[in-house]
Amino acid sequence: MLRIFGKSTSINVRKVLWTCAEIGLPYEHEPSGDSHLALNPNRLAPVIIDEGQALWESNTICRYLAGKHGRADLLPSAPMARAQVEKWMDWQATELNTAWRYAFMALVRRSPAHTDAAAIAASAAEWNRLMTLLDAQLAATNAYLAGEQFTLADIVLGLSHNRWRSTPIDRPALPALQAWAERLSPRPGYRQHGANGVP
Repeated sequence: MLRIFGKSTSINVRKVLWTCAEIGLPYEHEPSGDSHLALNPNRLAPVIIDEGQALWESNTICRYLAGKHGRADLLPSAPMARAQVEKWMDWQATELNTAWRYAFMALVRRSPAHTDAAAIAASAAEWNRLMTLLDAQLAATNAYLAGEQFTLADIVLGLSHNRWRSTPIDRPALPALQAWAERLSPRPGYRQHGANGVP
């Protein structure tokens, strides 16, 4: 059986758990310890063990699970359709994560290493700018990030939206984002691992 290691409050672990919920995939979930983190040279969670092999990087794990279980609805097989999903997943992991990190660490995690007021303000401003781009994409599709179909892009960015909405910063009104969150809300995986009160 698939084994997943990492705290269930971690946004990256929750990507994997939500993906499993969408697939209907059974798994064993454990908090990560030193022996599990050692399977990832970066010593970060999540780490999975499947078919006797370790795999890390949350977005890669989500792609692997969708591919292994033939879920072309979550990750299309046609090259361009797949790339449209993956570009948003990659954008989340690079541009968006970089933007929110300082503000989130300061305002939610209360990290003593993140107390510079100017840096907090700059992080929040860039975070809002990027969420405005996300809103524009959703206004264009009037459905989900890559078009009419719910995909892995909606999982990883649905969690990012939840974090943005849960962090105490001033936020612009973004109606397409709000409508999208309402489309996500009936999904059991979103309720359990996304909009569950954890930023």
